[in-house]
Amino acid sequence: MLINLHVKNLALIEETDIDFTSHLNILTGETGAGKSILIGSIQSALGSKIPKDMIRNGCDSALIELVFHTESDVVKQKMEEFDIPFEDGEIIISRRITNNRVINKVNDCSVTAARLKELSPFLLDLSGQHENQLLLKPQNHRRILDNYNKTEIAPVKETVAGLFRQYQEIERQLKEQNLGEEERIREIEFLKYEIQEIESAALKEGEDEELEELFQRISHSRDILTACASVHEMTSGSSSSAENLLGMAIRSLSDVTKYDESVGTLMEELSTVDGLLNDFNRDLSEYMSSMEFDEETFVQTEERLDLIHRLQAKYGDSIPAIKEYKARAESRLEALLHFDERMEELKAKRDRLAVQLNDACAKLTALRKKAAVPLAESIKNALLDLNFNQVRFEIAFTEAPACRADGKDDVCFMISTNPGMDVRPLQETASGGELSRIMLAIKSVLADEEQVETLIFDEIDAGISGRTAQKVSERLSQIAGKRQVIAITHLPQIAAMADSHYLIEKTSDNNSTISRIYRLSEEESVEELARMLGGAEITSTVLDNAREMKKFASRLNHAVSEP
Repeated sequence: MLINLHVKNLALIEETDIDFTSHLNILTGETGAGKSILIGSIQSALGSKIPKDMIRNGCDSALIELVFHTESDVVKQKMEEFDIPFEDGEIIISRRITNNRVINKVNDCSVTAARLKELSPFLLDLSGQHENQLLLKPQNHRRILDNYNKTEIAPVKETVAGLFRQYQEIERQLKEQNLGEEERIREIEFLKYEIQEIESAALKEGEDEELEELFQRISHSRDILTACASVHEMTSGSSSSAENLLGMAIRSLSDVTKYDESVGTLMEELSTVDGLLNDFNRDLSEYMSSMEFDEETFVQTEERLDLIHRLQAKYGDSIPAIKEYKARAESRLEALLHFDERMEELKAKRDRLAVQLNDACAKLTALRKKAAVPLAESIKNALLDLNFNQVRFEIAFTEAPACRADGKDDVCFMISTNPGMDVRPLQETASGGELSRIMLAIKSVLADEEQVETLIFDEIDAGISGRTAQKVSERLSQIAGKRQVIAITHLPQIAAMADSHYLIEKTSDNNSTISRIYRLSEEESVEELARMLGGAEITSTVLDNAREMKKFASRLNHAVSEP
């Protein structure tokens, strides 16, 4: 259930905070007061694109925040799947919009807009003029039918989709395998060449790194020897070397040791340095003796590295990658060498899958046709309650030429709203006002099947009035007995049925225009009904009519709520 909506600096809304209640929440207000902005903000909070010009003039950012409370296991599962903390059934969704970016959060965890869109269908269902138009597309008729008997249909749909994906993959492999004889022979010879080239190189793991190190050492051996010789000259090769100077220093100290014992300690430290330097010079001489430039080793190392680099350029940027390429080439060669057997194997698998897919599609069709009978009857009864007198409603099936991921069924809602006329496809006959009532009928029928706890109806009263409006209000009240319903309306008959009535109004001065929304008290609700009934002038008679309408609605609500 949607508990709270907070909007700040969005279009005409400076800041508003709305606490919604259970059952039927009705929003009313003058045309242009900001009702569409309010519904748009809910859609935006749940992942819809937000135009940057929606930020209120003079503001750097806008904020939309929704607070839900739900006990739904499906929502809990989704939150766990998204790795978002979920405690006490509370979900807080916020979107902060700036000129540069949009920051989305669910329970203080940053998420993408795609994640919001994935989560939103489990939190609320919003019906507006756009969704009403979706009824004009027959593919959505199949979706409605599938949702009606979701428990039985959904697992079979998943089976069909899985088999269809497998079937498509086999078809792809068959097309890929279906080469001409000459092309296949050329590919076989080329693969053999590549495999032989890699095999003959006899590559070893880490070999390239070892060779690079050896190559660097050999190719720079002259520079290394020159540097070592220079160091040897400085440390031991001349009268001014460190070794000779250190010997002179030791002798100078030894001459004065007899005068002060502390000098003896210093001389011991200097002798230690002299020993270390002698060890260094010995190691340096041995290293220099071992550093001989071997032309043959250098050429062999260079040639081996060139070979490895060529193979890396052709087959992969490392020795493991080259070996992986060889394994793939061997697998492909094996398939080509056994082409006929492979083709027969794939065809046999395709034929088995085709049988399984057709059987699954047939089972899915049977389940859909079984569900179509009670669904059509329930929608027809709901339409009768919505003042569609003598309406006929049927669900027609046609079979697609081949199985698809969603089966072989094309489903179409057929309707006749006038006596003596044959049923025709809904998209060919229904007017805008009729579409709104048909959608309401469908929503009321599906309310028990759908797991979503909040239904929002925007402009549900489009194109209706009088007795029809009264019927629509009663149907909304009936749905609200089991779900939270939020509806925007211009009709007093619907507004009178509200369990909670909210007013959206717009105020202006010379500098700005602001929309605000607040919940009405019982008497304020009567006054708003009077405005909707009487227009500009609200007389005592109009107020009395509004009170009577409110009492009548209360009696209807009570009757609807009784078992």
